[in-house]
Amino acid sequence: FKKNKMEYNPVVFEKLEEVNAAVTVPLLAFLAAGDHLLIVDSVYHPTRHFADTMLKRLGVEVEYYAPHIGAGIASLIKPNTKVVFTESPGSNTYEVQDIPAIAKAAHAANAIVMMDNTWATPLYFKPLDHGVDISIHAATKYPAGHSDVLLGTVSANETYWKQLYEGFCMLGCCSGPDDIYQVLRGLRTMGVRLEHHRQSALDIAGWLETQPGVAQVLHPALESHPDHALWKRDFCGSSGIFSIVLDGGGQKAQHAFLDALKIFGLGYSWGGYESLAVPVFLGDRTVAKGSYAGPLIRLQIGLEDVEDLKADILRGLAAAAAAG
Repeated sequence: FKKNKMEYNPVVFEKLEEVNAAVTVPLLAFLAAGDHLLIVDSVYHPTRHFADTMLKRLGVEVEYYAPHIGAGIASLIKPNTKVVFTESPGSNTYEVQDIPAIAKAAHAANAIVMMDNTWATPLYFKPLDHGVDISIHAATKYPAGHSDVLLGTVSANETYWKQLYEGFCMLGCCSGPDDIYQVLRGLRTMGVRLEHHRQSALDIAGWLETQPGVAQVLHPALESHPDHALWKRDFCGSSGIFSIVLDGGGQKAQHAFLDALKIFGLGYSWGGYESLAVPVFLGDRTVAKGSYAGPLIRLQIGLEDVEDLKADILRGLAAAAAAG
Protein backbone atom coordinates (compact mmCIF):
# COMPACT_ATOMS: atom_id res chain seq x y z
CA PHE A 1 0.00 0.00 0.00
CA LYS A 2 1.04 3.57 -0.55
CA LYS A 3 0.79 5.29 2.78
CA ASN A 4 -1.43 8.16 1.72
CA LYS A 5 -3.83 5.83 -0.11
CA MET A 6 -4.26 3.37 2.74
CA GLU A 7 -7.61 2.84 4.39
CA TYR A 8 -7.28 2.57 8.17
CA ASN A 9 -9.93 -0.11 8.45
CA PRO A 10 -9.56 -2.98 10.95
CA VAL A 11 -11.46 -5.29 8.59
CA VAL A 12 -8.82 -4.72 5.91
CA PHE A 13 -6.03 -5.39 8.38
CA GLU A 14 -7.74 -8.56 9.56
CA LYS A 15 -7.77 -9.94 6.02
CA LEU A 16 -4.09 -9.14 5.63
CA GLU A 17 -2.98 -10.91 8.81
CA GLU A 18 -1.36 -14.32 8.64
CA VAL A 19 -2.58 -16.69 11.36
CA ASN A 20 0.62 -18.09 12.78
CA ALA A 21 0.81 -21.90 12.54
CA ALA A 22 2.90 -21.79 15.71
CA VAL A 23 -0.32 -20.77 17.49
CA THR A 24 -2.77 -23.00 15.66
CA VAL A 25 -0.75 -26.23 15.80
CA PRO A 26 -0.52 -26.53 19.61
CA LEU A 27 -4.16 -25.47 20.07
CA LEU A 28 -5.31 -28.11 17.60
CA ALA A 29 -2.93 -30.69 19.07
CA PHE A 30 -4.30 -30.41 22.61
CA LEU A 31 -7.93 -29.30 22.31
CA ALA A 32 -10.98 -31.39 21.44
CA ALA A 33 -14.74 -30.90 21.26
CA GLY A 34 -16.13 -30.19 24.72
CA ASP A 35 -12.90 -28.71 26.08
CA HIS A 36 -12.77 -25.25 27.67
CA LEU A 37 -10.08 -22.78 26.54
CA LEU A 38 -9.11 -19.67 28.52
CA ILE A 39 -7.39 -16.95 26.47
CA VAL A 40 -6.05 -13.62 27.71
CA ASP A 41 -8.16 -10.80 26.28
CA SER A 42 -5.07 -8.84 25.16
CA VAL A 43 -4.02 -11.66 22.82
CA TYR A 44 -2.66 -11.27 19.27
CA HIS A 45 -5.71 -10.72 17.07
CA PRO A 46 -5.21 -13.66 14.65
CA THR A 47 -5.13 -15.99 17.69
CA ARG A 48 -8.50 -14.60 18.77
CA HIS A 49 -9.86 -14.92 15.25
CA PHE A 50 -8.78 -18.57 15.05
CA ALA A 51 -10.35 -19.34 18.44
CA ASP A 52 -13.60 -17.56 17.62
CA THR A 53 -13.99 -19.27 14.25
CA MET A 54 -12.38 -22.66 13.78
CA LEU A 55 -12.08 -23.71 17.43
CA LYS A 56 -15.69 -22.81 18.18
CA ARG A 57 -16.83 -24.69 15.06
CA LEU A 58 -14.93 -27.71 16.35
CA GLY A 59 -16.86 -27.57 19.63
CA VAL A 60 -14.29 -25.89 21.87
CA GLU A 61 -15.66 -23.51 24.50
CA VAL A 62 -13.68 -20.26 24.31
CA GLU A 63 -13.55 -17.73 27.15
CA TYR A 64 -11.44 -14.56 27.50
CA TYR A 65 -9.95 -13.35 30.78
CA ALA A 66 -8.47 -10.07 32.01
CA PRO A 67 -4.66 -9.88 31.67
CA HIS A 68 -4.17 -8.84 35.31
CA ILE A 69 -6.09 -11.78 36.75
CA GLY A 70 -3.01 -13.59 38.08
CA ALA A 71 -3.82 -16.36 40.57
CA GLY A 72 -7.46 -15.31 40.33
CA ILE A 73 -7.70 -17.33 37.15
CA ALA A 74 -8.51 -20.28 39.41
CA SER A 75 -12.05 -18.89 39.66
CA LEU A 76 -12.51 -19.28 35.87
CA ILE A 77 -11.12 -22.78 35.56
CA LYS A 78 -13.77 -25.42 34.97
CA PRO A 79 -13.61 -29.23 35.13
CA ASN A 80 -13.25 -29.24 31.32
CA THR A 81 -10.60 -26.49 31.11
CA LYS A 82 -7.81 -27.97 29.03
CA VAL A 83 -5.66 -24.99 28.04
CA VAL A 84 -4.85 -21.56 29.48
CA PHE A 85 -3.38 -19.37 26.73
CA THR A 86 -1.23 -16.43 27.84
CA GLU A 87 0.62 -13.59 26.14
CA SER A 88 2.83 -11.24 28.10
CA PRO A 89 3.11 -8.37 27.55
CA GLY A 90 -0.23 -8.24 25.77
CA SER A 91 -0.54 -7.21 22.15
CA ASN A 92 -0.76 -3.45 21.55
CA THR A 93 -1.47 -2.45 25.18
CA TYR A 94 1.39 -4.31 26.91
CA GLU A 95 -0.23 -5.57 30.08
CA VAL A 96 2.17 -7.87 31.95
CA GLN A 97 0.72 -11.15 33.20
CA ASP A 98 1.77 -12.91 36.38
CA ILE A 99 2.78 -16.06 34.51
CA PRO A 100 4.06 -18.09 37.52
CA ALA A 101 0.82 -17.48 39.43
CA ILE A 102 -1.32 -18.40 36.42
CA ALA A 103 0.74 -21.52 35.77
CA LYS A 104 0.42 -22.66 39.38
CA ALA A 105 -3.36 -22.30 39.33
CA ALA A 106 -3.67 -23.99 35.94
CA HIS A 107 -1.46 -26.93 36.86
CA ALA A 108 -3.46 -27.48 40.06
CA ALA A 109 -6.41 -28.18 37.76
CA ASN A 110 -4.34 -30.24 35.27
CA ALA A 111 -4.64 -27.56 32.57
CA ILE A 112 -1.90 -26.89 30.02
CA VAL A 113 -0.31 -23.42 29.95
CA MET A 114 0.67 -21.96 26.57
CA MET A 115 2.37 -18.62 26.03
CA ASP A 116 3.01 -16.37 23.05
CA ASN A 117 6.48 -15.06 23.92
CA THR A 118 7.13 -13.13 20.70
CA TRP A 119 7.59 -9.71 22.36
CA ALA A 120 10.39 -10.65 24.76
CA THR A 121 11.93 -13.53 22.78
CA PRO A 122 13.72 -16.31 24.68
CA LEU A 123 16.59 -13.89 25.30
CA TYR A 124 14.55 -11.72 27.69
CA PHE A 125 11.99 -14.19 29.07
CA LYS A 126 12.20 -17.99 29.35
CA PRO A 127 8.61 -19.26 29.65
CA LEU A 128 9.38 -22.88 30.55
CA ASP A 129 11.41 -21.68 33.55
CA HIS A 130 8.30 -19.81 34.80
CA GLY A 131 5.85 -22.70 34.60
CA VAL A 132 4.71 -22.49 30.98
CA ASP A 133 4.30 -25.86 29.24
CA ILE A 134 4.34 -24.72 25.60
CA SER A 135 6.14 -21.60 24.37
CA ILE A 136 5.23 -19.97 21.05
CA HIS A 137 7.28 -17.47 19.10
CA ALA A 138 6.92 -15.74 15.74
CA ALA A 139 10.33 -16.25 14.18
CA THR A 140 9.15 -13.79 11.52
CA LYS A 141 10.04 -11.10 14.04
CA TYR A 142 13.43 -10.77 15.79
CA PRO A 143 14.96 -14.19 14.96
CA ALA A 144 14.64 -13.49 11.22
CA GLY A 145 15.00 -9.75 11.63
CA HIS A 146 14.77 -8.65 7.99
CA SER A 147 11.03 -8.56 7.24
CA ASP A 148 11.29 -11.23 4.56
CA VAL A 149 10.23 -14.51 6.22
CA LEU A 150 7.01 -16.02 7.63
CA LEU A 151 7.95 -18.63 10.22
CA GLY A 152 7.04 -19.65 13.76
CA THR A 153 8.52 -21.87 16.46
CA VAL A 154 6.97 -23.90 19.26
CA SER A 155 8.82 -25.35 22.25
CA ALA A 156 7.44 -27.73 24.88
CA ASN A 157 8.53 -29.28 28.14
CA GLU A 158 9.14 -33.02 28.43
CA THR A 159 5.55 -33.77 29.47
CA TYR A 160 3.91 -32.37 26.35
CA TRP A 161 6.61 -32.61 23.71
CA LYS A 162 5.52 -35.95 22.22
CA GLN A 163 1.87 -34.91 21.74
CA LEU A 164 2.92 -31.56 20.27
CA TYR A 165 5.25 -33.25 17.81
CA GLU A 166 2.59 -35.76 16.75
CA GLY A 167 0.10 -32.95 16.16
CA PHE A 168 2.67 -31.03 14.14
CA CYS A 169 3.31 -34.05 11.90
CA MET A 170 -0.39 -34.89 11.46
CA LEU A 171 -1.19 -31.35 10.34
CA GLY A 172 1.42 -31.58 7.62
CA CYS A 173 3.41 -28.49 8.52
CA CYS A 174 6.59 -28.04 6.55
CA SER A 175 8.84 -25.00 6.44
CA GLY A 176 10.84 -24.23 3.33
CA PRO A 177 14.61 -24.75 3.59
CA ASP A 178 15.33 -21.23 2.40
CA ASP A 179 13.12 -19.78 5.14
CA ILE A 180 14.91 -21.95 7.70
CA TYR A 181 18.27 -20.73 6.40
CA GLN A 182 17.23 -17.09 6.62
CA VAL A 183 16.11 -17.48 10.24
CA LEU A 184 19.36 -19.28 11.07
CA ARG A 185 21.22 -16.37 9.51
CA GLY A 186 19.15 -13.92 11.54
CA LEU A 187 19.81 -15.79 14.80
CA ARG A 188 23.52 -15.15 14.36
CA THR A 189 22.97 -11.41 14.81
CA MET A 190 19.80 -11.46 16.92
CA GLY A 191 21.53 -10.64 20.19
CA VAL A 192 23.17 -7.43 18.97
CA ARG A 193 20.12 -6.38 16.94
CA LEU A 194 17.70 -6.90 19.81
CA GLU A 195 19.92 -4.93 22.17
CA HIS A 196 19.91 -2.03 19.70
CA HIS A 197 16.12 -2.22 19.37
CA ARG A 198 15.83 -2.29 23.17
CA GLN A 199 18.02 0.75 23.77
CA SER A 200 16.49 2.83 20.98
CA ALA A 201 12.93 2.01 22.02
CA LEU A 202 13.57 2.85 25.66
CA ASP A 203 15.22 6.14 24.67
CA ILE A 204 12.27 7.12 22.46
CA ALA A 205 9.62 5.87 24.91
CA GLY A 206 11.10 7.89 27.76
CA TRP A 207 11.39 10.96 25.55
CA LEU A 208 7.78 10.58 24.41
CA GLU A 209 6.58 10.83 28.00
CA THR A 210 7.80 14.45 27.97
CA GLN A 211 6.18 15.43 24.67
CA PRO A 212 2.98 17.48 24.41
CA GLY A 213 0.25 15.61 22.63
CA VAL A 214 1.17 12.27 24.23
CA ALA A 215 -1.13 11.26 27.08
CA GLN A 216 0.54 7.95 27.90
CA VAL A 217 3.32 5.62 26.79
CA LEU A 218 2.57 1.91 27.10
CA HIS A 219 5.98 0.30 27.60
CA PRO A 220 6.44 -2.08 30.57
CA ALA A 221 10.13 -1.27 30.98
CA LEU A 222 9.24 2.32 31.92
CA GLU A 223 8.85 2.99 35.64
CA SER A 224 5.59 4.79 34.86
CA HIS A 225 4.00 1.59 33.54
CA PRO A 226 1.53 0.11 36.07
CA ASP A 227 3.02 -3.37 35.62
CA HIS A 228 6.67 -2.30 35.74
CA ALA A 229 7.44 -4.11 39.01
CA LEU A 230 6.04 -7.38 37.67
CA TRP A 231 7.95 -6.94 34.40
CA LYS A 232 11.17 -6.26 36.33
CA ARG A 233 10.66 -9.36 38.47
CA ASP A 234 10.33 -11.80 35.56
CA PHE A 235 11.96 -10.23 32.49
CA CYS A 236 15.61 -9.43 31.84
CA GLY A 237 15.08 -7.07 28.90
CA SER A 238 12.58 -5.41 26.59
CA SER A 239 12.08 -5.32 22.85
CA GLY A 240 11.53 -2.53 20.35
CA ILE A 241 7.75 -2.33 20.19
CA PHE A 242 5.33 -0.32 22.34
CA SER A 243 2.31 1.95 22.02
CA ILE A 244 1.48 5.57 22.70
CA VAL A 245 -1.83 7.18 23.57
CA LEU A 246 -2.49 10.52 21.91
CA ASP A 247 -3.92 13.27 24.07
CA GLY A 248 -7.40 13.25 22.56
CA GLY A 249 -8.30 13.97 18.95
CA GLY A 250 -9.94 10.70 18.01
CA GLN A 251 -9.41 8.76 14.80
CA LYS A 252 -8.83 11.90 12.74
CA ALA A 253 -5.76 12.75 14.82
CA GLN A 254 -4.61 9.12 14.71
CA HIS A 255 -4.72 9.10 10.92
CA ALA A 256 -3.05 12.50 10.65
CA PHE A 257 -0.16 11.29 12.83
CA LEU A 258 0.40 8.25 10.60
CA ASP A 259 0.10 10.16 7.32
CA ALA A 260 2.74 12.67 8.41
CA LEU A 261 5.45 10.07 9.03
CA LYS A 262 8.30 9.86 6.53
CA ILE A 263 10.73 7.36 8.07
CA PHE A 264 8.27 5.08 9.84
CA GLY A 265 6.51 2.80 7.41
CA LEU A 266 2.98 1.47 7.85
CA GLY A 267 3.03 -2.26 8.49
CA TYR A 268 1.55 -4.76 10.88
CA SER A 269 4.56 -7.01 11.21
CA TRP A 270 7.52 -5.93 13.33
CA GLY A 271 10.87 -7.10 14.63
CA GLY A 272 12.68 -6.22 11.42
CA TYR A 273 15.31 -3.59 10.73
CA GLU A 274 12.84 -0.83 9.84
CA SER A 275 10.62 1.33 12.03
CA LEU A 276 6.88 0.86 11.61
CA ALA A 277 3.69 2.46 12.94
CA VAL A 278 0.09 1.26 12.91
CA PRO A 279 -3.22 2.37 14.42
CA VAL A 280 -4.46 0.27 17.34
CA PHE A 281 -8.08 -0.89 17.48
CA LEU A 282 -9.49 -2.52 20.62
CA GLY A 283 -13.03 -3.10 19.41
CA ASP A 284 -12.79 -6.89 19.51
CA ARG A 285 -11.88 -7.08 23.19
CA THR A 286 -14.42 -8.12 25.79
CA VAL A 287 -12.85 -7.51 29.23
CA ALA A 288 -9.63 -5.55 28.61
CA LYS A 289 -10.84 -2.53 26.64
CA GLY A 290 -9.11 -0.09 29.00
CA SER A 291 -9.80 3.60 29.42
CA TYR A 292 -7.51 5.79 27.35
CA ALA A 293 -7.33 9.55 26.86
CA GLY A 294 -7.17 9.27 23.09
CA PRO A 295 -6.42 6.96 20.16
CA LEU A 296 -3.56 4.46 20.34
CA ILE A 297 -0.66 4.06 17.92
CA ARG A 298 1.81 1.18 17.99
CA LEU A 299 5.44 1.96 17.23
CA GLN A 300 8.08 -0.55 16.19
CA ILE A 301 11.48 1.07 16.69
CA GLY A 302 13.91 -0.20 14.10
CA LEU A 303 17.64 0.21 13.64
CA GLU A 304 17.61 3.78 12.25
CA ASP A 305 19.19 6.74 14.02
CA VAL A 306 17.22 7.66 17.14
CA GLU A 307 17.32 11.40 16.51
CA ASP A 308 15.95 10.91 13.00
CA LEU A 309 13.10 8.82 14.41
CA LYS A 310 12.31 11.45 17.04
CA ALA A 311 12.13 14.12 14.35
CA ASP A 312 9.72 11.92 12.39
CA ILE A 313 7.54 11.37 15.45
CA LEU A 314 7.44 15.11 16.07
CA ARG A 315 6.06 15.55 12.56
CA GLY A 316 3.34 13.08 13.45
CA LEU A 317 2.51 14.76 16.73
CA ALA A 318 2.31 18.18 15.06
CA ALA A 319 -0.07 16.79 12.42
CA ALA A 320 -2.20 15.11 15.07
CA ALA A 321 -2.46 18.32 17.05
CA ALA A 322 -3.49 20.27 13.96
CA ALA A 323 -6.11 17.65 13.04
CA GLY A 324 -7.46 17.46 16.58
